[in-house]
Amino acid sequence: MERSTRYTVIGAGHGGKAMAAHLGLMGFPVTLYNRTAANVAAIRARGGIDLKSEIEGAQGFGPLRAVTSDMAEALAEAEVIMVVVPASAHGDIARVAAPHLQDGQIVVLNPGRTGGAIEFSKVLRDQGCRADVMVAEAETLIYASRSEGPAQARIFRIKDAVPLAALPATRTQRVLEKLRQAYPNFIDGGNVLCTSLNNMGAIFHPALTLLNAARIESTRGEFQFYIDGVTTSVARVLEALDRERVTVASALGIRAQTAIEWLQKAYDARGSDLNEAIHNNAGYYGIKAPVSLQHRYIFEDVPMSLVPIASLGARFGVRVRAMESIIRLACIVHQTDYWRRGRTLDKLGLEDLSVSELRAYVETGVLPDS
Repeated sequence: MERSTRYTVIGAGHGGKAMAAHLGLMGFPVTLYNRTAANVAAIRARGGIDLKSEIEGAQGFGPLRAVTSDMAEALAEAEVIMVVVPASAHGDIARVAAPHLQDGQIVVLNPGRTGGAIEFSKVLRDQGCRADVMVAEAETLIYASRSEGPAQARIFRIKDAVPLAALPATRTQRVLEKLRQAYPNFIDGGNVLCTSLNNMGAIFHPALTLLNAARIESTRGEFQFYIDGVTTSVARVLEALDRERVTVASALGIRAQTAIEWLQKAYDARGSDLNEAIHNNAGYYGIKAPVSLQHRYIFEDVPMSLVPIASLGARFGVRVRAMESIIRLACIVHQTDYWRRGRTLDKLGLEDLSVSELRAYVETGVLPDS
């Protein structure tokens, strides 16, 4: 069945390939962009992607209208631009896309991590982009998926409900309406502070990786990441990080869900504490640890998730000592200054805003003196 909305998917990794193939199978005209042409040569030659899945309607050959490494070509006819790359690349994508964006186009970051839509919008402003573009972010990637070959992908699960918010929030309903035919699973996420501060990857990924560093390096990840990697003491660190995240959100007038609440909502996993809830989550059994510490759980989630939350905490008087400790450990292990590389408030253009001004910005899009 032919659908009319023209999609461009930016990124041909695990998520991007799955999304492009699924959209093609649903009948939408899809262009796939990847900056390295060689990485999508097989997809271009075949004219699409083979998609495997146990989900009805998400298996078979997903045809693509075009495959390109030219951003101008990728955006020329797009109505919806789905950015499916690590959050550390959001700024670069915005810089490359800025000259080619057009009025009325929608950009969705899948996901935004923490501050993704804010960073993307600021880079567009800094690049002098005059196009009236709607920028939005999803709270998490809608797919659990993997790339399984040069032109092959697999979808394990499509999430039932994924919060999404536009910047400003007054545009969220317009974005949801445009996406509804393909993705009725997207729901109103409130505003981009809500989607950013309900980023559970910030809590689970970096600390769990770093606190299992010796085991990851000695076994090459040959253990169950959540089941074997989470013990009573590790869970206490995760709980401390989670309390800080929820407190930062509260300082901004946002009621963020706790990690235990999220586990119950997402997986129907319950427990008297986080350790018990994690071990009661059937979905975590069988998930292996990263094979090395050079993994996105650190190089993406620390600068693009933990750093902006900690930066907000420091700005608005919330002590975030657990977050600062995990960020510092990541800097030592990777011999990298993640504070310098991360999404600090000055990089997001928010360093001088009060709580009321920040909330007004995410709701209306108006910055003081703008």
